[in-house]
Amino acid sequence: MKDCTDMNTLAEAIDFHLAYTVGKTADAASVTDWRLALSRAVRDRLILPWFEATRRTYAQNNKRVYYLSIEYLLGRILEDATRNLGLEDEAREALAARGIDFAEVVHDEPDAALGNGGLGRLAACFLDSLSCLGIPAYGYGIRYAHGLFRQSFDQGRQVEMAEEWLRHQHNWEFERAECVYDIGFGGDVREQGGRAVWTPGEVVDAQAYDTPVPGWRARWVNTLRLWSAKPKRAFDLEPFNRGEYMQAAAPEVFAESISRVLYPDDSTETGRTLRLKQEYFFTSASLQDLLRRFLAHNPDPRALPAQVAIQMNDTHPAIAGPELVRLLTDGHGIAFDEAFDIARATLNYTNHTLLPEALESWETRLMAAVLPRHMQIIERIDARLRKDAGARKATSRIVENGKVNMGTLAFTCANRVNGVSALHTDLMKRTVFADLHGIYPDRILNETNGVTPRRWLHGCNPGLRRLLDETIGEAWVCDLERLAAIAPLADDAAFRARFMQVKAANKRRLADWVRAELGVAISPEAMFDIQIKRIHEYKRQLMNALETAALANAIRRDPEAGWTPRVKIFGGKAAPAYHDAKNIIRLINDIAATVNADPVIGDRLKVLYPPNYNVSMAEILIPAADLSEQISTAGKEASGTGNMKFALNGAVTIGTLDGANVEIRDHVGDDNIYIFGMTADEVEAARAGYAAQDHIDRSPVLKEVIDQIREGVYSPDEPTRHWPVLEKLLRDDYFMVAADFDAYWAAQRRVDQGFADRDGWARKAVLNTAHSGWFSSDRTIRGYARDIWQVRSLLGDRA
Repeated sequence: MKDCTDMNTLAEAIDFHLAYTVGKTADAASVTDWRLALSRAVRDRLILPWFEATRRTYAQNNKRVYYLSIEYLLGRILEDATRNLGLEDEAREALAARGIDFAEVVHDEPDAALGNGGLGRLAACFLDSLSCLGIPAYGYGIRYAHGLFRQSFDQGRQVEMAEEWLRHQHNWEFERAECVYDIGFGGDVREQGGRAVWTPGEVVDAQAYDTPVPGWRARWVNTLRLWSAKPKRAFDLEPFNRGEYMQAAAPEVFAESISRVLYPDDSTETGRTLRLKQEYFFTSASLQDLLRRFLAHNPDPRALPAQVAIQMNDTHPAIAGPELVRLLTDGHGIAFDEAFDIARATLNYTNHTLLPEALESWETRLMAAVLPRHMQIIERIDARLRKDAGARKATSRIVENGKVNMGTLAFTCANRVNGVSALHTDLMKRTVFADLHGIYPDRILNETNGVTPRRWLHGCNPGLRRLLDETIGEAWVCDLERLAAIAPLADDAAFRARFMQVKAANKRRLADWVRAELGVAISPEAMFDIQIKRIHEYKRQLMNALETAALANAIRRDPEAGWTPRVKIFGGKAAPAYHDAKNIIRLINDIAATVNADPVIGDRLKVLYPPNYNVSMAEILIPAADLSEQISTAGKEASGTGNMKFALNGAVTIGTLDGANVEIRDHVGDDNIYIFGMTADEVEAARAGYAAQDHIDRSPVLKEVIDQIREGVYSPDEPTRHWPVLEKLLRDDYFMVAADFDAYWAAQRRVDQGFADRDGWARKAVLNTAHSGWFSSDRTIRGYARDIWQVRSLLGDRA
């Protein structure tokens, strides 16, 4: 088969696509046109490896992994793919010869708005590692038209706007107009001939869009298949001809709303209904698709577990259990108990939270209205759970108090249930799933999260990449634990100097970006102290904000006390209906405005909150960080992956013993991390009789800030603006901000002292990078393949 490589150079392929795909001449082409042409030229080079991976999977009758995730936070694809294929220099030279800047072209690409935070970024890292390791896999999700919102600030308030990432053609995907499945909602269920027959009241089409996902150097290419909702009939001409134009378009509006926005506001009945429909929509389409593929080569659906491993990424695809049972019973005539056993042998569940409110639940009346057949099956699965519990005094129920508990459903329907850090997995067994662990004692296991080094070091930190390549060779990019070879060089003054020169260059790049985007001048000599993650009370951005205000007070009182200059950077979005989190964002922005305008404080402290945090912003912030803020309440962060990215790029962590911070400490050593605060067990022990006011009264530093907020120091035009934050803190400090504040303040002063010893800090930074190799998503995926999926690589020794 002829392919794009028959064109002698990448430059020829770019010229071809500019003319014949984009339809432009070079003198008329915009930066976007050049980006589209380069994207097609690079994508062409993935096609034959993609076909070959599929051919080998079928030829060897290999088991496939199907990863179901409601979100994928991919980031920009063009620069990553160009680097991955080893085409970066050729692409830069080809564009330069045409008077075009490569960096401007790749930065013209919008981030694919398909995710929010760690859940979606983890899914993207896992797809990368699955391909790098040569494990046959599909990722399944939703092709959101607008995805998560674009964030801006209006007088410090978060404002949500529609994300327009699909405004231009998405050049990495292939539309599969022939790959369409019916997805039903509502209606009724009747018995016919001993079988349940579901007649949905509404039906939409799920249409597939495929994006190739290459491993390193495209030795293996897997598929990300995203579903877009389409109407069965796009347009109703009869009402249109009567002048009822909105009614004519109603089928299209209804269908497209399902795949329009990630995480629609669920504070209303309409929003909750849409969310449930979204989750069923992509789960059903994915299961129908993988069953079709399986049955094309294996006529007996009972053999499904031998050839298929399905991973549910959190509870959003938990409806997969009832749906797979429905497809096997109603579609293939398999009895319920056998169908359930097949489903459970095929499905696996990753838990990402210990927060009860994050373990989704749906009102039984809503489930019965939207998915009546599934409600019947859920009740039978619940009966199976009670049967499995036997004589145990088990309290777990799937259907309880008018709710369907999706975490319990996912656990009951799964062959394996994994946590994502050692601490999280232990707490799963002792807390949220203690009852289920007693019923199924061999089901829970741990697979600590990881991050892909291809994007999160090789790609985002080219200076460090070059230093590592020169020092230990290039093999680390697919074998990250080779970084341990630089550990002895932490005691080499010349290497430390080169390492910190890379960090300084990254900080200058960030300072230039801040000046261009925010109009604020910051000194690269200051400590860059960064907390970037979605805004949630358990992540305790509030504690960071209060400490920032307290530090400003201390500087203002004694500006000549030899303060370590700091730049505090926050980043992240709050869910539109999460008003407490949005209040915290506004407080942070008001503190920033007050601090940055204070001439006494000056460059000793700057506070920044760039809007619309995303993957591309993270790729600028993380390599420049000196200090990584990982300060969640112990026992509440399942793992975290930002902590791993920061450490990998030579940032030192300040954090609690929560999530993967525990394992980071174990790997980098106590001397190279700043740990503070209560442990998970201490947090729970402190809850009895806890009152935030008691801790505030014992802390003059914290009390001063609380009084300032109450008096309107940070909002003089509206003194009561931040009273809701204080009221919540005093009434319900569930995440122990007040209790841990003094320990956090003290740890930050130790950080000041550590950073002042620049040579000692450089040693810490080197050792953080050296000992972060274990936190590769390649290691994580090998664990899933071995312990959960029982699937092998088709790259053999090259994996």
